[in-house]
Amino acid sequence: MPLAIVHSRGLDGLSAPEVAVEVHLAGGLPSVTLVGLPDTEVKEARDRVRAALQNSGFDFPAKRITVNLAPADLPKESGRFDLPIALGILAASGQIPKNALAEYEFAGELSLSGELRPIRGALAMVLAAGGRGRCFVLPQTSAREAALASDVRVLTASTLLEVCAHLAGKEQLAECVSDEGTPERSGEIPDLADVRGQTQAKRALEIAAAGAHSLLLAGPPGTGKSMLACRLPGLLPPMTQEAALESAAVLSLAGQFRPENFRHHPYRAPHHTASSAALVGGGSVPRPGEISLAHQGVLFLDELPEFDRRVLEALREPLESGRIHISRAARQAEFPAQFQLVAAMNPCPCGYHGDAKGRCRCTPDQVLRYRSKLSGPLLDRIDLQIEVPALPAETLQQAADGESSATVRIRVTQARERQIARQGKPNARLTTKEIDQHCQPEASAAALLKTAVTRLNLSARAYHRVLKVARTVADLAGSATIEAQHVAEAVQYRRFAKD
Repeated sequence: MPLAIVHSRGLDGLSAPEVAVEVHLAGGLPSVTLVGLPDTEVKEARDRVRAALQNSGFDFPAKRITVNLAPADLPKESGRFDLPIALGILAASGQIPKNALAEYEFAGELSLSGELRPIRGALAMVLAAGGRGRCFVLPQTSAREAALASDVRVLTASTLLEVCAHLAGKEQLAECVSDEGTPERSGEIPDLADVRGQTQAKRALEIAAAGAHSLLLAGPPGTGKSMLACRLPGLLPPMTQEAALESAAVLSLAGQFRPENFRHHPYRAPHHTASSAALVGGGSVPRPGEISLAHQGVLFLDELPEFDRRVLEALREPLESGRIHISRAARQAEFPAQFQLVAAMNPCPCGYHGDAKGRCRCTPDQVLRYRSKLSGPLLDRIDLQIEVPALPAETLQQAADGESSATVRIRVTQARERQIARQGKPNARLTTKEIDQHCQPEASAAALLKTAVTRLNLSARAYHRVLKVARTVADLAGSATIEAQHVAEAVQYRRFAKD
C-alpha cells in the first residue's frame, strides 16, 4: 500500500500537539501536494526534501505525492517537518521499512545535501511527547537541549542517511545524554560585593530576591542602578527541575536556549525602543516576548520612562497573573511570564533633580511630565520603590567591603524555603485569600500599617503588597510573625511614588 504515516510535533504556544505526517503515492503526473494548513516555510519543504533525497542517493518517486499534516485545523510552521516528510516519502515508496516508523517521532530541517539542521522548540516538543513511549529523533544540536526531558529517549542524527540506516537496522543512532550545566556560575555573574555603598539598595535587592518581588530603582546617572540590577540573578535561589525545564522550553521556542545555561536564571534587558510585541510577545504566529523569555528570571527595564507608555501598560496583567495571553485573528497562545521586574529611572529628564549642587535645570512641569509617563496602576504593582542616591567621593575610594552574592544567597534561599514550606509559593505570588491566611501582622504592626495607609494614601493593592514585603522581611529575619519593625521597613520601600 503506497501510504506511510510518520509521527512528529507542531507548536502551539508552549504546547506541542502531535502531528501525523501522512504520505500517499498515486499514479498521474509527478507532483508534490502539501495539505493541512502549511505555511510558506513548510511548503518550501517540497524542494528541500527533493534535493536532500537525491543527494543522499535515494530515488525521488515520479508519482503524484500527497502529504497531509494532520490535524488539518492546526497551523504548521517552520522547517521541522522536512525530516518526517522525507521519511514518509521513502517509506511509501518502499525504500525504507514502514514498520519501524511507529516507534519514533521525528523533527528536523533538511539541507539540500541531506544534513540535518537544528530547529526551534525541540525541548517543548519532547516534553509534550512524554508518556507516549516513543523515541524522539532530532538533529544533533537540538537533541542536546531535548535530552533534558529525562522521561523520553532522545536519539541524535547528523544526516538523513544516518536516520534511514537506523530504521533499516544497519547502524544505530546514538542516544543523547543530558548535559544540565552547573547550578551556579561563580565568576560569570557579577558579585554584589563589587557595589560600594548603597546599603539600602542592596537590602532591597535581597528582599526582592527572597520574596520574588518587583523593584524600582530611581536616582541620578551613575549611582549604580544597572550594577545592582545585573547582580540580582546571582542572589536568587537555585531553580527547581520543573521551573528550569519550563524556562528552558520557552527559550527554546525562540531558539535562544543553550544547554550549558540550564538551571541558570535568565536575565533579559531589552532596549527602551522595544515594541509591545517584542516585550510581551506577538506576531501572526505568536512568539514569546521578553517577559516570557525572562520566565523564572529577571527582566530589567533601564530608563523606564523612555519606554512607550502603551508598552509599559501591557506589563500590568502579567505582573499580576504570571502569564500572558496573546490573541490574534487566527491564533491564540498563552506563555508563562513569572518574571521579576527590576526597573531603573532618573528622577527627572536631566537626571539631577534634587541635587545638592543645583545641577538640575528642569522645571516642575517637566519633572511632573517625566514622572507621569509611569501610570499609577503600574507603579502600584511594583513592590519595592527606592531611591539610589549619588555617593560621596570618600565612599567610592574605599575598598569594597560589602557581603558577597554567595553570602546573601544563603539567607535568600533559607527565606524562600520557609515560604515554600508555609504556602508553596514565594510571597510575591500570594493571592488575597492567602495574604489573609499567612500575612497577619501583630497588633502593634497592624496599627503602624493602618497609620501608613492613611498618611501615604495607599491603595488596597499597595496595602497588600506592603504586607507581602513585610512577610518577606520577617522570613529573612527568621520570624514566624510580622512585627512592627518588619512593617516599618516594608513601608519605607513604598515612599518614592509618593514624593
